[in-house]
Amino acid sequence: MHLNPYGADPVRLAVDLANDPPGSAAELARRCQAAGVVIDMPVRDDDLTVTLRLVEQWSEIVDATSADERAALLNRMLAGASTYPRLTNHADGRWHLHYRDDGVSLSAVLRALIGVGTALHLTGRGMDRLGRCALDECRTIYADLSRTGRQRYCSPRCANRDAVRRHRTRHAPAH
Repeated sequence: MHLNPYGADPVRLAVDLANDPPGSAAELARRCQAAGVVIDMPVRDDDLTVTLRLVEQWSEIVDATSADERAALLNRMLAGASTYPRLTNHADGRWHLHYRDDGVSLSAVLRALIGVGTALHLTGRGMDRLGRCALDECRTIYADLSRTGRQRYCSPRCANRDAVRRHRTRHAPAH
């Protein structure tokens, strides 16, 4: 996966894994590949377990109530993925940055990608650009990639449902 300067692709992958956790290591690998992660290592069963724990940790970052708390949690995640960034051209002959050593597991690759991608996303777009849907009965995580930075819902469907509910409440006949 190539990290863009705003971290959008790894953050989208984290959102996807958090909202719909994979049920097997094979499914995890398929979804990572579909998201653009180069799978050039054997995928082991424990990659699923470790990745699910990573997604739980990442969800704590989403749920943080302040920028300082979010940064502290993200720094902890980044420390667990510590390696030096380096240039490589292994996948398609184009040079790009890797945030991992050779021979690491898929879950270690995901920790680095998601950690760095989230750091780029938050520092580039704003520390409040992750959240959960504002609709009371929906807990879906979203990454705010909007131009304005005002996303509050996971989807237009939830936003519309909440708008209709507010409209009906305001216009309900008084008893």
